Amino acid sequence: MAKITEKLLLEKGSPKTNKLEQIKTLNLSGLGLKPQDLPVGLLSRLRSLERWDLSGNRLDELPKNLELPALCYLDLSDNQMEGVTTLESLSSLEELKMEDNLYITVSDNYKLMVLLPNLRIHNGKDVSTNANHLRFVYSENLRTRIIAVWEKSFSLPDPITAEKLSALEKNFVKTARQQVKYGPSSVSDFTKWRVEIIAKEYLRSLTEPKEEPESKGSPDTKENCAVSTPTKRKQPVLVDTSISLTPRKKPRSDLPVSPVEASPRKSCLSRKLQTPTQTSAVRMSPLKTPARGGGSQPPSTPTGGPARAEAPRRGPKVRQAKEDDGAGIKQRSRTELQRDADLLSSLKSCSKTQPVCLKPLHVLQCHSKQDSSEDFSTQLWACAFQLLPDSTGAGGGSRLVATCGGDSLCVIDCETGMVMKKYKVPGEEFFSLSWSTVLMSRGGGASAQHCSVLAAGGKRGLVKLIHPRNNVAYGEFRASRKALAVLRFNHHQGNFLFTGSYDKKIVMWDIGGVDSQYNYKVVQLLVLEISTTPLHICLPPTSPSSHLLTACEDGLHCYNMLLGTNDTTKRTEEMEITFPIYKKEDKYHDFHTIDGLSFLTDDIVASKNYMHCSIYLWSWSRTKAQRPDRKDRTVCAVVLAELQWANTEIPYLALNTCPGQAYVVCGDDKGRLWTYHVSSLHKNSLHTGKPILPTEVLEWPTPVSKDHGQVAGPSINSVAMDPELNFLVALSDKNMVIVWKREVSS
Repeated sequence: MAKITEKLLLEKGSPKTNKLEQIKTLNLSGLGLKPQDLPVGLLSRLRSLERWDLSGNRLDELPKNLELPALCYLDLSDNQMEGVTTLESLSSLEELKMEDNLYITVSDNYKLMVLLPNLRIHNGKDVSTNANHLRFVYSENLRTRIIAVWEKSFSLPDPITAEKLSALEKNFVKTARQQVKYGPSSVSDFTKWRVEIIAKEYLRSLTEPKEEPESKGSPDTKENCAVSTPTKRKQPVLVDTSISLTPRKKPRSDLPVSPVEASPRKSCLSRKLQTPTQTSAVRMSPLKTPARGGGSQPPSTPTGGPARAEAPRRGPKVRQAKEDDGAGIKQRSRTELQRDADLLSSLKSCSKTQPVCLKPLHVLQCHSKQDSSEDFSTQLWACAFQLLPDSTGAGGGSRLVATCGGDSLCVIDCETGMVMKKYKVPGEEFFSLSWSTVLMSRGGGASAQHCSVLAAGGKRGLVKLIHPRNNVAYGEFRASRKALAVLRFNHHQGNFLFTGSYDKKIVMWDIGGVDSQYNYKVVQLLVLEISTTPLHICLPPTSPSSHLLTACEDGLHCYNMLLGTNDTTKRTEEMEITFPIYKKEDKYHDFHTIDGLSFLTDDIVASKNYMHCSIYLWSWSRTKAQRPDRKDRTVCAVVLAELQWANTEIPYLALNTCPGQAYVVCGDDKGRLWTYHVSSLHKNSLHTGKPILPTEVLEWPTPVSKDHGQVAGPSINSVAMDPELNFLVALSDKNMVIVWKREVSS
């Protein structure tokens, strides 16, 4: 038996280094180690350790309180383990091997899935679906039964003393363990163990209730957004009464009327699943345009297309206040200075980035009906860059972008402009897609590997699961009886997928992982019933498992997503976030539709209200810290800045952000891209009371078609950027994918 010393760890670890903190892989197998041979203090210095082999030893447990924050793989096979509770401190574990431990029972295996929240692979098999069922669904059923036991036979003592509470806890836990019967008898040990934990948590929640946080917003918050929100909102009333604002694009007079059956997004195309092949696309050459002088100035609205009755200008005014007296001016000045200080403070994390120069590289028609170059009617709806399996989102992204529209889904190499994969499904119209990384178990003792998968859905209410690298569309499941409007993965838990549908529901699914034969299992974990169709779903970067923001036709809503603490089938809204522009609503202008939403930093959110020619930047943490109104559960967004945008009445022109480069980008109805390098905002006059001008407006590249000549600027429905902003992709409502490339400054 070898003694564990720093020298031994450096010899057995890799990469070779003279610092324990830099070791990522450690092999201590076959050394005959016992628990007392593992020095916690020394091992806790392995802060970067990712893989640890302890197989072939004599361990019956691991030392308690051993914390290895980066550990994702642990091999404890061929030991003498008698229990698993000491593994609880290794919360980052994703893969665990425990074969040939004779004393480990089925109940112990179940305990592992609850104790280790990130465990996905156990003994070479994907257990993520079963694990999440135990963590949430099974536990919630136990919690319901435990509460019933409490309500039937117990109550809190009066007065509450430590002695009485201790006796009550002992009696309550004992009764719950005896009376709560659930699940197969083969795991009764696990059930009793879980019942004891939940019973203690429930009693603690009764005696230590959480208090609502006091408002931490600035004193001017209520002043700037004292909005009363009706409980039920009608659709916005437009001047043209023949047009209703539903999840559809407004008809454009220059688009041909399609004879095919209308879809929920006002375009009528079909989809057909075929063997993925490398496909070329119809290309058009971007027309070289003269250099744009004064990039920070917004361009004049170009001519082109039929004239439209101009709606009254609704130029937003930041923090508009009466200036009738000196006191009003001073108050307004203090308010704006505080807001500017908050914004600049929030931008420190991305202050080192510089504005980029983007030039048009490719214009592709890869979603055409029957691959026709005459198709300028297919509307494209969503695009997203593939994140490499180990990418954090801050860099190292791919140059592959997925796009969807009509009956097809394409994966495009932005550098070459080649369509690498194309999937068609007859009768479908794709509206949304999302990338994620799941674990693929390979069997035969091989370690699981990460693989990038793509989920897409649309008119038929089905989610398609695709592994593009291997050209496999490996499954589908029905998420709704109605069309799907939005899909979004939780990138901190890659197997969790959210779907938002036209039946006014957001559903959280666990799609699990896959094995080498592409077997998979999908489980529904949670349902949110909302008031109208969701348009966007955002998960706060700092709390992706506890909160969800959804941009809808009737506003921006926030939900508590913590699983295992409430009813897992349905949730109620935690709060609605309102905006200052709501004060200017009238019978012709309803600004409640939020058709753009994305996080710029961990705290700053960019959002856009339909019919409002500005983009709001606001603080998530300060907004969330406020106490919601007791009647309608509203809080006002703590606005940090307004960015000037286009004046248009075309809805659903979605914005996007590039956190790594501090960029916000949004297209308009003329084919232009409004870009904002937010780190440079301090160069503008923030306290002028006016929206901040864009860093640059990228003009429509005016591609030239062989048969149609120059193509006029369409509406830009969606944009996407890779993490380093080497490429920007824009999708139009005229079947064009426009790829912009970053120019390297010499």
